[in-house]
Amino acid sequence: MYHPSGSVVRQTAGSATGLLDPGVPDRRSEDTDAILFQRCTWCGTAMYHRLLCPVCQGSDLRTERSEGAGTVRHSSVVHRNTPAARNVSLIEMAEGFVVRGRVMGPPIGIHSGDRVRLSTAKDPVRGEPVFQLVDEPYRAWS
Repeated sequence: MYHPSGSVVRQTAGSATGLLDPGVPDRRSEDTDAILFQRCTWCGTAMYHRLLCPVCQGSDLRTERSEGAGTVRHSSVVHRNTPAARNVSLIEMAEGFVVRGRVMGPPIGIHSGDRVRLSTAKDPVRGEPVFQLVDEPYRAWS
């Protein structure tokens, strides 16, 4: 796996202040429906809600805003603690990190490889991101 050199990445490094402190206002607070993720300033690895980089164990992380586009990597139907079935999916975002969330639609109709877009950054009940399908995928055998 190729990682850019630390000197190139460090030139664009921002501050990680307020990363885990919700009381610190964001500069772009008008856009509340966005996923914030961290990027290691040394090796450039993108991650979601981490204190240390999983690749180099660095603690110098900067906060970035995701564009909201991703791909379903895994989806499961869950019947626990809810009157109706719901799905729990792992979404690989375009920036390179993976987030757990829910995809709107029938739980049985969500499959690996489906493209999704962020709908709401925090579900009011579960507190996880909610996504919607971008387009109906072509399925030759279903």
